[in-house]
Amino acid sequence: MKTIILMTWRELLRKKVVLVTALMTVLFCLIFAYIGNAVSIELRRPGLDKEGISFLLESYGRGSMILSLGFFFGSFVVAFLSIFSSFSVISGEAEQAVLLSVLPRPLPRTHWYAGRWLGFVSFGIAYAALLFMAILMITSLFAAIPRSPEAILISFLLFAAVVPLLVSVSMLGSCLFSAIGNGVVLTMLYGAGWLGGMIDKVAGTLGIADRSIEPLLRIAGLISLLMPADSLQKRMLTELLSLQNKDVLVNVQRWMGLFNVGEVPTNAFLGYAFGYTVCAFALGMWLFRRKDF
Repeated sequence: MKTIILMTWRELLRKKVVLVTALMTVLFCLIFAYIGNAVSIELRRPGLDKEGISFLLESYGRGSMILSLGFFFGSFVVAFLSIFSSFSVISGEAEQAVLLSVLPRPLPRTHWYAGRWLGFVSFGIAYAALLFMAILMITSLFAAIPRSPEAILISFLLFAAVVPLLVSVSMLGSCLFSAIGNGVVLTMLYGAGWLGGMIDKVAGTLGIADRSIEPLLRIAGLISLLMPADSLQKRMLTELLSLQNKDVLVNVQRWMGLFNVGEVPTNAFLGYAFGYTVCAFALGMWLFRRKDF
């Protein structure tokens, strides 16, 4: 299995998708730094009491806004890498007859599938760690950021949890659809989850709480069950900014605007997302074992 993991890493490093992701990351960091500088320019006015409570609250609020903006777009880059690095792993290699030269060897199909999964997931988590640290470091240059090691660790685990979720669904789809078809389905599924999250965020930003929008919010909740990736990101921001206190959450979300957390996913939802990932992985492995190449 170790050989399969290393082979997956070498294959990814040769793919154009990794090069595109690297270029996107550099461009993202440059634009993010520019935006962070623009958002925090008020904090650098001469004459401000940088030890005062009002300044500290202002700095924390703007830092929360910058972080929410950075992770909002950073999650897209992580999802892009997770989906497009693995969407053709089975159907694409079967079409190119690559699997015909690998599967006849005395290698159990479960070991090949698990090795490929671990390769994609470990690569994606390594990239997510680099991006996570880059967002925190850039934000710290312009405003206050959370310094709690526990909060940072938990939020990183939630940020990286999207990688095994999307890779599991992507490899499952690769057992059912063609390479192009799977890419389209995964992109639409992730987009639907993002749309459901945005509906909740917009409703929270505008303060809409009447019954007329309840059906829309219910649909958004069902969409998040279909693809829980965006909800994991919302819980990640909640843990990073220590927003478990409802009163604090309301105050900070005024700064975050459309990039606010919205309705915070519960621990039960985290358990659902974990079960969702395990079921997608297990079902994909079962289909791969029964698939006739």
